[in-house]
Amino acid sequence: MNRSLKENGFFIMLKKGDKKLINAWAFYDWANSVYSLVISTAVFPIYYSGLTEAFQNVEGQITFLGTQWNPTTLYNYTLAFSFLIVAFISPILSGIADYTGNKLKFLKFFCLLGSISVASLYFFEGKDTLWIGILATIFASIGFWGSIVFYNAYLPEVAHPEDQDKVSAKGFMLGYLGSILLLTTCLFAINNFDLLGLESKAMASRLTFVVVGVWWFGFAQITYRRLPNNVYNKKPAKDFIWKGFYELKLVLKELKQHPELKFFLSSFFMFSVGVQTIILMAGIFGSKELGLPTSDLILVIILVQFVGIAGAFLFSRLSKIIGNIKALMLTIIIWGAVCFIAFMLDKKQENINLYFYGLGALIGLVMGAIQSLSRSTYSKLLPDTKDHATYFSFYDVTEKIAIVIGMFGFGLLNSIFGSMQYSVLFLAVFFLISVVLLNFVGKTKYVQ
Repeated sequence: MNRSLKENGFFIMLKKGDKKLINAWAFYDWANSVYSLVISTAVFPIYYSGLTEAFQNVEGQITFLGTQWNPTTLYNYTLAFSFLIVAFISPILSGIADYTGNKLKFLKFFCLLGSISVASLYFFEGKDTLWIGILATIFASIGFWGSIVFYNAYLPEVAHPEDQDKVSAKGFMLGYLGSILLLTTCLFAINNFDLLGLESKAMASRLTFVVVGVWWFGFAQITYRRLPNNVYNKKPAKDFIWKGFYELKLVLKELKQHPELKFFLSSFFMFSVGVQTIILMAGIFGSKELGLPTSDLILVIILVQFVGIAGAFLFSRLSKIIGNIKALMLTIIIWGAVCFIAFMLDKKQENINLYFYGLGALIGLVMGAIQSLSRSTYSKLLPDTKDHATYFSFYDVTEKIAIVIGMFGFGLLNSIFGSMQYSVLFLAVFFLISVVLLNFVGKTKYVQ
């Protein structure tokens, strides 16, 4: 039974599975997904690419910390560094959450850190403020992914196992709707900056970063009102800060007793290398590698979001018919196909923009689906435990280390070959291995 709420003068108790509780949990996707779309995928990568191009030297390099960098590689390494930090602090945070029961407080803290950092991107306006853009990018990423650790850990506490596919998908669909709404509004402002009395598209883009921060923080308040804190009435234990690492060791040992979890996490690690790297680098790939104009890139990104809504819904229903594992396999195979198609694309091809539209539709079909299904499948595979934050911390650490490898490898190959084509092919290998590993995941009552 979750915490009481006072409505119309009466206190009510929200139980696990209550629609109001589920809606409040899912609404955090509405709040934070604007970061994923506007900052990670659409406006900021294109803004960064255009701005750094204006002050790069004849060799296409920019200076940061006294060193010459390929702008794309610097962006890759910046995000990889932020994910490395999240991977390190996640066990500490989950230990605090599990041993003090304060998931909600930490969700609030990281939401605040992320929203303030996103808004701070407003001050990144040229060569002299590159350091602000880099630092704000790092802290915004830490804020977003840090909050997701605690957000995901709430899923087993708000929904019953048989409903978790649907609830997880609901969160992603709300996220798509909210992010599309804000993105289209921001794009209108950017493309009609003069009507709003702004001096340039760059200024409109910078104001967009502020709007994203306000949206994220503001709508998160709806989630805070109804999510429970300390469901199991835990009392603070001694040395709880480092207990997270100890708990991760226990989880690692317990995987030997739960082979289905071990193989699932191994598969999850492999496909996460590719999924998040593709999502984060799609805009820059289209801009730098294929030479597509900003208008085409934005249209593809919007297309991805709309198809993503249908994809998340379709695969949540498909998982009930063919089972989670087969549905996940299908999404992974499609992701692998995306890599091979992207590898074969060339800016000299006729109608290259149409090919990129098709690739975007394919990504949209499986983007939300693979994230939603992996989250709910993992939740169903968990043993009977009260330490959900620790298990989801292990899940998140696995994902973040995978992203570090994906982003670092992508950036390294790009700097070596001067092309992102081989970077994309590098990711396809991980999807192939992931499918093989997923074949070994056992069956449970809710996962087939």
